[in-house]
Amino acid sequence: MEMDLSFKHGSFNKHSSNDSPTLSVTFNESPSTLHSQDESGLDKDIDNVEEDVPVEDQIQIDKVAEDIDEFTNVLSTTDDKSNPPQVPDSVETFSKIIESRISKYHSSANKFGKMNEEDAIFIDAVKRISKLADAFGEFPSTASTSSSLNRTSSVLQRAMTFLEEEFRALLEEPSSSSLVISPPTSARKHGSGTKILLKNVSSFSSHSNHSPHPKNEESTEADQEKFDFPGYSPETVMRMKEIATTMISAGYESECCQVYSIVRRSAFSDEMKKKLDFEKINMEDVHRMPWETLEKEISRWVKVVKACAQNLFPGERKLCTEVFSDHPLISRSLYSNLARAIVINLLDFAEAVSMTKRSAEKLFKFLDVHETLRDLALPDESDSCDNNQHELNAEITNVSQRIGEAAVNIFTDLETSIDNDVSRTPVPGGAVHPLTRYVMNYLKLASEYKETLEIIFTEHEKLQESSPNEENVDSAGEEPQRHSVESNNSLHHSYGTVASTTPFSFQLVKVMQLLDKNLEEKSKLYRDVSLSYVFLMNNGRYILQRVKGSTEIHQVMGDYWCRKRSTTVRQFHKNYQRETWGKVLQILSHEGLMVGNKPNKLLLKERFKQFSMVFDDIHKTQSTWVVSDEQLQSELRVSITAVVIPAYRSFIGRFRQYLESSRNLSKYIKYQPDDIEILIEDLFGGIPTSMARRR
Repeated sequence: MEMDLSFKHGSFNKHSSNDSPTLSVTFNESPSTLHSQDESGLDKDIDNVEEDVPVEDQIQIDKVAEDIDEFTNVLSTTDDKSNPPQVPDSVETFSKIIESRISKYHSSANKFGKMNEEDAIFIDAVKRISKLADAFGEFPSTASTSSSLNRTSSVLQRAMTFLEEEFRALLEEPSSSSLVISPPTSARKHGSGTKILLKNVSSFSSHSNHSPHPKNEESTEADQEKFDFPGYSPETVMRMKEIATTMISAGYESECCQVYSIVRRSAFSDEMKKKLDFEKINMEDVHRMPWETLEKEISRWVKVVKACAQNLFPGERKLCTEVFSDHPLISRSLYSNLARAIVINLLDFAEAVSMTKRSAEKLFKFLDVHETLRDLALPDESDSCDNNQHELNAEITNVSQRIGEAAVNIFTDLETSIDNDVSRTPVPGGAVHPLTRYVMNYLKLASEYKETLEIIFTEHEKLQESSPNEENVDSAGEEPQRHSVESNNSLHHSYGTVASTTPFSFQLVKVMQLLDKNLEEKSKLYRDVSLSYVFLMNNGRYILQRVKGSTEIHQVMGDYWCRKRSTTVRQFHKNYQRETWGKVLQILSHEGLMVGNKPNKLLLKERFKQFSMVFDDIHKTQSTWVVSDEQLQSELRVSITAVVIPAYRSFIGRFRQYLESSRNLSKYIKYQPDDIEILIEDLFGGIPTSMARRR
């Protein structure tokens, strides 16, 4: 007679507090031996139950479960552990029922997790036999219960092996896992993928117009990706939770956690590799990479970290919390261990980047890394007994500080670069110097990271104050620039027009001050004093316009600084006008021309010829000079016209009549006032102009 051991719905709840479903057993009249084989190859023969269970078409086995509960309670309350009670037959029957169900799961199309009622009954039965095994374990191994302990432990082991396999299968179940990567919130126009097209500092003197203009490497499509991670259905998560709770309550916490950790860590790594195209790069490879390649890898790394911070870690944390909701300490430990493994991998790359050789074009990528590391920090659990998370955040902070120190030293290298730019060749035409363009564009880009730079310079200042006598060497093996509070105060005293007094603002002002000093030295390279003033005017105006054009730099420098700079540029303008056109006005002076009531014709002819000769020379020379700022160029021409034309009109109007009787009048009076006005428009265009232009 064959016994069909199946679970049916009933009222299996007399000794259960949660109204568990009922177990039932059906017997068919075909005697045979039950055989089961699990996936590990374990073959077992299940003894005929007909010897132990009365023959009926269908038996409600509430009594079996009731007997198990009662016997478990008896075992637990027995004071004399050396004299255990007699083991009832229901223990063996219950063990065979569980084995039968496992065999049926392996052989039937109705796999575990697809028959919710039977699954719940099976889980409930496993929990019962787990409690029974624990109760047997309280008695000495020599007691009469030892064989029953071995039997129930064997069944429990088989059930746990089965549940472990099912747990793994559920975790490995294909899911619709995906990512959500929010677009960057920064107002930075160039995005996080800044590519700086910079030349070496030595190229400042080559008059190249290269400037650190950004190139956005980040595709906008990457910022628009929208997915969901880890992608398990609520039903699957619920089954995971049921299995995890059962295994942990049965004392199989280690096996449960090991399976979960291995599968989820592998899934997490696959997500990063397949969907984010990220693989670990060792430190040696990072140091050997050309900057262009490393720059792309940093952009990829930033994207991966943002995905982890915004999607992967929150999704993983939520899954872990739900699966192990009955065991919060285990949940936190599993999550922090998984997160730690991933974060350490990401930090290794960031640390390798911080140790690469310093160069100016790396600053903005270093700042991207620093900002991204702030997103990577995990929220601390104050009530967690696991210190991994606190230690991990401390490690993130340490790497962030190393990146910050590298960025500080790169930025302060700019000061050295300005000091070392001692080219002896003046820029043709007094144009804006490449150094000026480079520095101001660099500062403009840097100021877009103002918040981050304020943080790292503040941290740097604290670090300097805490170890003022130590010889610091940065991660690239180079000695960093030192900046003390005293030097900052001195700078503020000498440059007291600025509006902001934060650590980064002091650095920015110091760079501006060094640039002014350098430009003043470069102006001395011009033999023509007038051209030196045009050079200072051009560069001063360019600096002013760049400051006004950057909200961040303007906030640091302030309106008072801008007004003072405008006054300085106007003074350069006045100096130029006096130096160039003062001698022209002197020629047009009436003094010394009159002899009695009439002018001296010889002196008059000489004055007219002298004016034409001097003006031709100015026109020929200053037409090649460069004033690229259209407003400044217009202001210069208007001011020259306002000074020269009235003086020339007055001179020619008063003295022309005395030369009209002379032969070759045009030999002396070469230009009419309107001609002069037209020719003034040629000045500062940077193009040689013919001297034959006349009205």
